[in-house]
Amino acid sequence: MPTTPATAAHSSSNGTADAIMLELVDENGTTIGTAEKLAAHQAPGQLHRAFSVFLFDEQGRLLLQRRALGKYHSPGVWSNTCCGHPYPGEAPFAAAARRTYEELGVSPSLLAAAGTVRYNHPDPASGLVEQEFNHLFVGMVQERLRPDEDEVGETAFVTAGELAGRHAAAPFSAWFMTVLDAARPAIRELTGPSAGW
Repeated sequence: MPTTPATAAHSSSNGTADAIMLELVDENGTTIGTAEKLAAHQAPGQLHRAFSVFLFDEQGRLLLQRRALGKYHSPGVWSNTCCGHPYPGEAPFAAAARRTYEELGVSPSLLAAAGTVRYNHPDPASGLVEQEFNHLFVGMVQERLRPDEDEVGETAFVTAGELAGRHAAAPFSAWFMTVLDAARPAIRELTGPSAGW
């Protein structure tokens, strides 16, 4: 993936992990500061910038991922293709493409903005809170997946009908339905009416 000034500033040259900083925003999505990632998610949570990606195959099936069991937040639950946080100063589109590649080993095709959504979702299991101003993106996946096992426990392509059954039977992230519903108009435009989204 290409390096931008924002990603270069957050790359460790000596192999040590620097604190991950997030962009704090106001209700309009305007940047107002930064906070360390875990601190921003501790109750009651601080409103911060995030992104969610929804990728589809040629048959209009959505790529889901089950978050790796080692993740500090919502481990082992199913969620959308990819989600995360831009570095301070990093464009949400660039962050979405970067993180999709880091987690799944693919570069999205036809990636397009699909609006924003603001939500506040506490996670009872961890006590953490998702207070996010979330930038949504939809696109296609046309490469073989190469998931990073530290990030992704499992992947699955599902139709709209299969998703309903899976969602009823398995744990999903607290934010999943909120971001999916907000992205549906762009998803329908991408996949067409016959896909059922």
